[in-house]
Amino acid sequence: MNKQRLVRFINKYYLNGIADSVVLRSESNEQKLGTRFVSSDKTLLGTIIMDKWNFEDADIGIYTTEQLLKLLSVLDEDIDVSVTKAGDKTISMKISDSASSVNYMLSDPSIINEPPQLQTIPNFELSINMTPSVINKFISGKSALQDTSTFTVITDESSTKLVIGYSSVNTNRVNIPVVTSEFSSIDNVSFNADYFSNILVANKECESAFLQVSSEGLAKINFKIDDYTSTYWLVATSEVD
Repeated sequence: MNKQRLVRFINKYYLNGIADSVVLRSESNEQKLGTRFVSSDKTLLGTIIMDKWNFEDADIGIYTTEQLLKLLSVLDEDIDVSVTKAGDKTISMKISDSASSVNYMLSDPSIINEPPQLQTIPNFELSINMTPSVINKFISGKSALQDTSTFTVITDESSTKLVIGYSSVNTNRVNIPVVTSEFSSIDNVSFNADYFSNILVANKECESAFLQVSSEGLAKINFKIDDYTSTYWLVATSEVD
């Protein structure tokens, strides 16, 4: 197995530390590895699936993803992965290259918080084309305003923009005009800029994606890249910088 395939999967849920504890579900019949996660403040939900995963059925409890990534960094690019079970519980993971191996102790999945299911999905009035240019502009803009915690979707009669650092008073801010495939003018709605920037960084290799926004305070963005399908749900915040 190529190590980077696994690392890319991990980074799409880990998001630079946003989701450290997850349960990975390996399905041999479907040849898929998947996980669902929720941020500590419950304003970000996500589902990540990797296809072409040739492995046995297992629920793999990862309590500290940061530690797993550090262990993976020790190994060369070509790796083998195996798990040890006690009865029906998976208790450890061994990952090895041609010369070395690491052992990662797994967590009981029951002690890892189960992400909630979305009860109702509202109508999305906006569908924003997240081109590579828009993605890069947002990442750069958030880097320039590191202390800014929110971004705001703003519409007028016919146009839409993403504003990092929006406020009702004059502030440092970054305005990014965007193109929409679906458009209805809605009231300003704000989301966590750190979460969104980390999502974009983890999926930066995508050629196109669409950010769907509802006036009821929910946003959804989906990426299909190579063998990965990543879906993220952002809940609006009432806090604006």
